[in-house]
Amino acid sequence: MSRRFATVLVLCLLALAGCGRPEPPRTAEPTDPGSGGVIGVSLLTLDNPFFKVIGTNIETAGAKHGYRTLLVTADKDLARQHNQVKEFIVKKVVAIVLSPCDAKGILPAIAEANAAGIPVFTVDIPCLEPGVEIVSQICTDNEQGGRLAAEALIEALAGRGGKVAVLHAKKFESCRLRVKGFRAVVADHNAAHADARIEIVDEYESNGAKDIGYKAATDALQATPELVGIFAINDPAALGAHTALEEAGKAGGVVLVGFDGQPEGKQAIKEGKIYADPIQFPDQMGARVVAAIADHYAGRKPPADQLIPAALYRKADADADKDLP
Repeated sequence: MSRRFATVLVLCLLALAGCGRPEPPRTAEPTDPGSGGVIGVSLLTLDNPFFKVIGTNIETAGAKHGYRTLLVTADKDLARQHNQVKEFIVKKVVAIVLSPCDAKGILPAIAEANAAGIPVFTVDIPCLEPGVEIVSQICTDNEQGGRLAAEALIEALAGRGGKVAVLHAKKFESCRLRVKGFRAVVADHNAAHADARIEIVDEYESNGAKDIGYKAATDALQATPELVGIFAINDPAALGAHTALEEAGKAGGVVLVGFDGQPEGKQAIKEGKIYADPIQFPDQMGARVVAAIADHYAGRKPPADQLIPAALYRKADADADKDLP
């Protein structure tokens, strides 16, 4: 047997021996397909501290799950938000989180994300329109919060009736739900207390902004000087309304109820400028939307709707609030 042939024979025998002892199969480590990717987040605005808290908590919770966050503001501009969704799709983000500027108007953008296979989530402002797929919607129970606002107004009026105005932001689904809840409780009150009937004289557009809220309240006071109450759909609108009441010499004489529980709003409650707020929990919203994204990629179907109850915050709460000066 030649030396070369013997060498080849040994190598073949070794190879056969190796084939006879296959390595045990490796068990793949379970991974989150989205982990390490980017979450695209388009919030209604970042001028409002409420949305800043949501954004910060998405970034913090996302980092714990291995995600990076691309956070942008739509500045209440539907066309801008649609373009932001397009950019998210081009960047191949692993999830898109929206607080829609317009629940109906944003449908084509959500449809584009659906077609690209990118899961969509909403935070704070839901999109209840049919025809698109949204994995999970995380927001305050806005209708319940609106009911709390009406209960606070009735409480402050202490058995009196009278005329009240609503400072609305009609294009936002969350605000429409707040006013729906508010109106429902007022209707129930009127049915039970005809002698203390509360009349909602009109809804004025505030766009959820302090300057427009100021103008809306000014218009409401001019149209109905005998107003006994104002419900503003968020703190900026309520703070604008308080300035209008001060200028009209009616601060303290007209019950003002806001919504949100931002630090500035809570401080105004402590100072007696606003009677009460149904408060929201934006920190929970940010954390929950990230948890929903993680669950989605882990194969655990998150709830389609996650409603966080509002809580009524009055002066006694503000006086005991250690976060306020």
